[in-house]
Amino acid sequence: MTQVQFTRAPMPETDGRDRAIQRLVEASHRLNEAVQKAIAAGYSVELVRTSRHHDGAGNWGDQIVPTVRDPSAA
Repeated sequence: MTQVQFTRAPMPETDGRDRAIQRLVEASHRLNEAVQKAIAAGYSVELVRTSRHHDGAGNWGDQIVPTVRDPSAA
């Protein structure tokens, strides 16, 4: 039996700005998956903006918190 040698795949070079967007996209996908799992488990989920973060240079972003309602608790 022949052994296969695995090598690390080269990752594209990214600057800090590109990496920040990639991290945001990855986190958004994980959040959406978590929301779907909570719904499948019988909860209602709403994402509510709790604040808006500003950097002082005209850039801003909404910050959120999930509110979860368990219909069986009502």
